[in-house]
Amino acid sequence: MKGILQVFEGGTLDIKDQYSFDAPEITYKTDWDSLKNSFITNSETFAQYIEKLSDSDLESTFVDEIYGTYKRNIEAMIEHSYYHLGQIALIKKILLEKA
Repeated sequence: MKGILQVFEGGTLDIKDQYSFDAPEITYKTDWDSLKNSFITNSETFAQYIEKLSDSDLESTFVDEIYGTYKRNIEAMIEHSYYHLGQIALIKKILLEKA
């Protein structure tokens, strides 16, 4: 979310697969809360940017033609979020079964 949001804010696209598993260590509840709050804030900001896009903006090139359109990247972010929500649901189910 943060990497694509950076583009919406006028920055560069710096996210790469090699950074996929770079995540802050979660040691304390405050670490987890901070990560969740950051994600929620980024998601809300992302949604606000999307609301402002016109139809022509949605069909325009996202950074470079190899990445497709803004619309395609927004759809990919939604699909990716569903993937992670599924992972969370499975982990929760496993944990509840063990409890």
